[in-house]
Amino acid sequence: MNIIETRSLSKFYGKERGITDVTISVKQGEIFGFIGPNGAGKSTTIRTLLGLLAPSSGEAKLFGQSILENGHELRRRIGYLPSEVDYYAEMTSRELLEYHANIYGLEKAGEKIRELAHYFELDLDRPIADLSFGNKKKCAIIQAVVHEPELLILDEPTSGLDPLMQNRFFELLESRNATGTTIFFSSHILSEIQRLCDRAAIIRGGEITAVEDITTLLAKQMKKVRLVLESDTKVELPEGAQNQEWLGNKVLFDYVGPTKDLLQWLGRQEVVDLTLSEPDLESIFMNYYRR
Repeated sequence: MNIIETRSLSKFYGKERGITDVTISVKQGEIFGFIGPNGAGKSTTIRTLLGLLAPSSGEAKLFGQSILENGHELRRRIGYLPSEVDYYAEMTSRELLEYHANIYGLEKAGEKIRELAHYFELDLDRPIADLSFGNKKKCAIIQAVVHEPELLILDEPTSGLDPLMQNRFFELLESRNATGTTIFFSSHILSEIQRLCDRAAIIRGGEITAVEDITTLLAKQMKKVRLVLESDTKVELPEGAQNQEWLGNKVLFDYVGPTKDLLQWLGRQEVVDLTLSEPDLESIFMNYYRR
């Protein structure tokens, strides 16, 4: 069964486009990535999907049911983490999370909250007004998962988390997914999508431009190569090299193709120094679309 399904979902703000004809499906138990630069329409898609925004046209279903007809009941089965969180400043994290748990009728919620707070190193008794952005994000993560939802919808979830907490968060998601939780993971950070997701939809300018298996997307991914050779004699660059710039014995170029082919080519060169890096996501997208 598809846990998430949209067909030609569109949202306009007056004459301004939010999203246009978004059609995606997410299978039960899948970790599905939603990739796009800031302003591409990721948050608008999610808010429309959840029924927080009324669609201009098209339809959205969760668990096979229309979000417009059964939104209240469907949202009880969902954990939602927005990209930005804003809480009652005078409450503590403990008070907020217990309040949230009571809405879901959870028993022994205090124990679950304490376990998750310990895992994320969150002080439950500090007023929310005194928390850093990162600690507010930890509180939001706990709020999204404490009622053990069947579906997690995460919008730029790692912003504000340090690398240690990011890793703990990923481990939590992987463990929840292993027990059957479906995860919709929206991000503009390609490495996060690579680590977690089985498939990903690419959104740009409010439109879905591709839905790919991650392995297929990686095969098409561009890398930036900075190479220093022993000799300043220009060599023939590998197939897939683009936008080359030579400066003496140094060369910079973009490479598109299988990584193993690039490594084999490098093994035949007299290399002094080498840097391989991922370009920013927009560069990857532009290169991807041109191809």
